[in-house]
Amino acid sequence: MSFMRHGPQTMLKDGAQFVEEPVVKNIRACKELAKITASSMGPYGLCKMVINHLNKLFVTHDCATIMRELEVEHPAAKLLVMAAASMQEEIGDGTNFVVTLAGELLSQAESLIRMGLHPSEIISGYVKATTKALADMETLSCGTVSDMLVHEQVIAPIRTAIASKQYGYEAFLADIVVRACINACPTNPKSFNVDNVRVAKLEGESVLASSLVRGFVITRGSEGTIKHRSDAKVALYSCAMDVPATETKGTALIENAQQLMDYSQKEEEVLDRLVQAIAATGVKVVASNSTFGDLALHFLEKYGIMCVKIQSKFEMRRLSAAVNARILARMEPPTREDVGHCDRVDVQEIGGRFVTIFAQEKDDSRLSTIIVRGATQNVLDDVERAIEDGINVYKALTKEPRLVAGGGAVEMELQKLLTSFAEVTPGLDQYAIRKFASSFEVTARTLAEVSGAIATNVVTQLEADHQAGKAHQGVNVEATSDADRTLDTVAAGIVDPLATKLWGIRLASDVAITVLTVDLIIVAKQAGGPKVRPDAARDDD
Repeated sequence: MSFMRHGPQTMLKDGAQFVEEPVVKNIRACKELAKITASSMGPYGLCKMVINHLNKLFVTHDCATIMRELEVEHPAAKLLVMAAASMQEEIGDGTNFVVTLAGELLSQAESLIRMGLHPSEIISGYVKATTKALADMETLSCGTVSDMLVHEQVIAPIRTAIASKQYGYEAFLADIVVRACINACPTNPKSFNVDNVRVAKLEGESVLASSLVRGFVITRGSEGTIKHRSDAKVALYSCAMDVPATETKGTALIENAQQLMDYSQKEEEVLDRLVQAIAATGVKVVASNSTFGDLALHFLEKYGIMCVKIQSKFEMRRLSAAVNARILARMEPPTREDVGHCDRVDVQEIGGRFVTIFAQEKDDSRLSTIIVRGATQNVLDDVERAIEDGINVYKALTKEPRLVAGGGAVEMELQKLLTSFAEVTPGLDQYAIRKFASSFEVTARTLAEVSGAIATNVVTQLEADHQAGKAHQGVNVEATSDADRTLDTVAAGIVDPLATKLWGIRLASDVAITVLTVDLIIVAKQAGGPKVRPDAARDDD
């Protein structure tokens, strides 16, 4: 009966839906999603408990994790999720800033729509405001990291990033992260790879028991009885450490017991000579990501070679980088170029688990491993996310070394500059620019709310401070009275990478503009037959 329908439905299959006037509905969906994560911003941000489709529990206030595990279905809200994922991929931090700012931009746009402005006029104003904001951000730098290998220069932005996830441990964790990154940083800092700083999680004790290892840590013990080697040559194999097999298949005909004993004896002699040849190269440690046969393990122990099994091929590659060794595909004596070196290989018991530590005593080892301790697995996971944020901030600083004031200070300064820009802009665009400027108050407002202050009073005080020329004034989350709710964030060491703010503004404005450009939602009929009800099994009864 499709010929009886009217409008666009006549072109599509039965079951297709049209959602008209979707702008306000899309804005409301994005606002609700932004509201979920906004209260997780800052050192006093509240955690969310998320149980995903696999029934795995997450207790965290890391916005990237929350966005990833929520499984949002609304098409407009998915744009926010994709923007958060883009921010995580590009910078590795600042996802909450993107989601909160985009939600506030759309909330301000909603009030303009209710006043009678057309979305195209709002979009025009937002485009101009974005261009102006990005240009102004270039002038608001409060410092530059001139040397990525100097501890004092890079610790402040990393401490700020970690404080928003693990408040109270930020100084301790930031010091470990900075030392780990500097240790793994190559001669050209722009070639720094975040994968060269690993995290090993072991339950037990407190976070303050975490430690840094210059080298690689495997969360399992050795295969034999040898537990320690120093100044050791290391050989890596991707094959099984066992009696070597031939390349082609064949059949051996054994007619009596003596021939069987001779055959077994020959195998032992071949394996003995092979292990002896490996030991003759000076190798003291052998690692393989396959199995160790009992006979091979016997001869390896006989010649004093320590045996370590690596379960993952990716871990094997990282160990290869840590000890500067090549991975051999066959069980054969390594050449001088194939052999790596490690200052110390130890098996230690930490928290009831045996771990093998490949430690390099020198400061320029190619890999760093942070051993994280914590009471529960959720604590370990959350600390790991905080450490990863700190590592990503270090990576961002290698690309863009400039810093800006944190604690909502740079956002309030942008709000002042954009408001002045709106006053000299003719036409209806000025209303959208003014709302765009007001949206930057959301960072300071949210920080004040989650720290227990009266947000309106704090924002008003910050506006007065910035009008008076105090460009670095931000929210003081540790204030005990309303009189000292603001502070000079640069003097307090609360700074953020400029790249985080630039990308955050760019992505948030792109999401807001994209949502405002939608004037019709068309939902096609889903493929397949009728969906099975959860209680369908009862029908047979």
